[in-house]
Amino acid sequence: MRIPNPQSPPIPKPQSPIPSLTAVVDTEAAARCGWRPIDLARAFLDGGARLLQLRAKNLPSGTFLDLAVGIAELTRGAGARLIVNDRADIARLARADGVHVGQEDLAPAAVRALVGPAAIVGVSTHTIEQIDRAVAGPASYVAIGPVFPTTTKATGYDPVGLELVAAAAARAGARGLPLVAIGGITLATAPSVIAAGAASVAVIGDLLATGDPRARVGEYVQRLSG
Repeated sequence: MRIPNPQSPPIPKPQSPIPSLTAVVDTEAAARCGWRPIDLARAFLDGGARLLQLRAKNLPSGTFLDLAVGIAELTRGAGARLIVNDRADIARLARADGVHVGQEDLAPAAVRALVGPAAIVGVSTHTIEQIDRAVAGPASYVAIGPVFPTTTKATGYDPVGLELVAAAAARAGARGLPLVAIGGITLATAPSVIAAGAASVAVIGDLLATGDPRARVGEYVQRLSG
């Protein structure tokens, strides 16, 4: 696959330091493993995660807001950050640190208008064309995926592999943006994704795979710290 060179020149963006692990609190995945989302968030933080993303595709708005408020309080107490998936309104009301949107969600420019200039705004991408649109907008970071096959997060796209991770990292980096990679990433494969250029790996299923998410997060933090 031939991938064109990144566009230039860079344009100013809100800065958003992204740690090497984005621990995703997915309410459906948590339920399948017998975890309350609030307890799972606490376990992730206790394990050393400093960026959580709350993903709650099927919760009613009121329940989603209550959960976001609770997790936001936990992250503030731990010196960590919380990003809310899809819902800029929930993120703002919960005083979360930012919002992550997909290709079918509210446009990043509209999200930025709602949450303000200091908030983190992330956008999912799956193709070169989507990457180019994302880096030209007001995002704080760009996400790419699914990197590997996954059943946890259905995107409708085939796995993009490490080649597209590297291309996305180059294009995002040319605009001063970090890249977050997601989809099928495990403790074994995470270092290769970081080596391909991602600033962070966002993980759902593998953090629950051992039954001890606190320890699993700790393994990720240790493995990726170097």
